[in-house]
Amino acid sequence: MSIAEEIPFSRLIQHSRDTIARLESSQGRQLRLVRRDGEDLVLESAKRAEADEQAAVTTARLISEMLRDEETAALVLKVLPAVFPWIRFLPDAAAQEFAVEFAETARAAAEMGNMAPVVPVIEAWRATAEIYADPDLYKALTVPLDAADYGPVSDPEACAG
Repeated sequence: MSIAEEIPFSRLIQHSRDTIARLESSQGRQLRLVRRDGEDLVLESAKRAEADEQAAVTTARLISEMLRDEETAALVLKVLPAVFPWIRFLPDAAAQEFAVEFAETARAAAEMGNMAPVVPVIEAWRATAEIYADPDLYKALTVPLDAADYGPVSDPEACAG
């Protein structure tokens, strides 16, 4: 998310009316509140936040439903590389699996109002695509291990003491 205007958090505390006026006149109707002692915050109206949430839910539902039909699923898979270029390295079945997992996770996350769960799904599938893109890495990770028995594995918690 790109927020055009940043202001120190202390300005909101010290000059709240001016800050609200600045928010209402800003192009994106959002302000980034920069904090020294923590993560930055975003200030926006409740109406704007609700509209953004509804848009995310609707978009996630739309994509999820499109993947249920063969014809529209093919269309989604056709345009997905424009959004995730690395998907080109996935086999067709894996690309379809990613699309479904992405859509279902996005839908569930949007319904909760928390899109954070979508990020690990994207990162995991991107890592998978990186493996497919590197023939040496792919081979190293898919070659069967030898049949040797290297003995029992120690409990990691017992070794960490």
